Amino acid sequence: MPFELQRLQHKPILVPRKGHPWEAAAVFNPAAIRRDGRIVLLYRASNRPFHAEQEPYLSAIGYAESEDGIHFRRYPQPVMVGVGEQEKRGVQDPRVSWIDGSYRMVYTAFGGHDGNDYRIATAVSDDLIHWREHRVLLDEPNKDGALLPDKWQGHYILYHRRPPHIWACWSDDLFHWQDHRIVLRTRENSWESSRIGIGPPPLRIPQGWLLIYHGVDAFNTYRLGAALLAADDPFRVIARQEQPILEPKLPWEQNGLIDQVVFSCGAVDDGQRWLIYYGAADTVIGVAAVQKSAVRFERETIALSSP
Repeated sequence: MPFELQRLQHKPILVPRKGHPWEAAAVFNPAAIRRDGRIVLLYRASNRPFHAEQEPYLSAIGYAESEDGIHFRRYPQPVMVGVGEQEKRGVQDPRVSWIDGSYRMVYTAFGGHDGNDYRIATAVSDDLIHWREHRVLLDEPNKDGALLPDKWQGHYILYHRRPPHIWACWSDDLFHWQDHRIVLRTRENSWESSRIGIGPPPLRIPQGWLLIYHGVDAFNTYRLGAALLAADDPFRVIARQEQPILEPKLPWEQNGLIDQVVFSCGAVDDGQRWLIYYGAADTVIGVAAVQKSAVRFERETIALSSP
């Protein structure tokens, strides 16, 4: 049976704070990870609307933590801001994995010199608060990057988007990337016909790797979908749910800086369920959940990703 995400409450869990200039316009698209028994969100924040007539907006990464996954304490200052020319306009859309004994963030570095001045970048932390070693991970106009949480055959696996599809590649050193392949394709005349991109880093489930991703239709509505990657080959899609698992329905998901958007970068194991954190209308943050027992891919859900 197809599964859907269920919202844990019908209001945002984080909203912009006018008293903090760096996050006055928007908070959205958070990474999510557990540390010391708490759920930590590393969220994208914007100081201004994206189409401000005066100065351009800047993006930073804020920090929030919670015991119950719904009520969060926030730091008053960002824990990560842009460094260098490639991050002149900020850091966006983080995904975080625990790899090689440290936290590895993959994010979009936005220089803002032109419409293609964005790169998939990475930084490292021991505590999710202090981030170091900012650098470009993939030197091409690209975004929606995430690392597989485990190595595959000794390799790091990076998912990314060369429009309009989801791609993946591998590396031995996180510097040199090889064998770029399409993993998941858009589907014509559907809710994911325009472009697709990865959501959180893939989640390990009994059947393989759960890939939650966003899909965009011809009207620029963003929804979330689900596919299944093979446990022994994270380049291979073996099943794909035809219907979305979450779509914008509530007023704060339909109206904001960018209307009609649900967009996820983070998910957390919460025992018997997965918690999925998502940006709504590029303005606020919501949370939804699915019972692990409900995540099943049957043969009839398969839609092949590539020839």
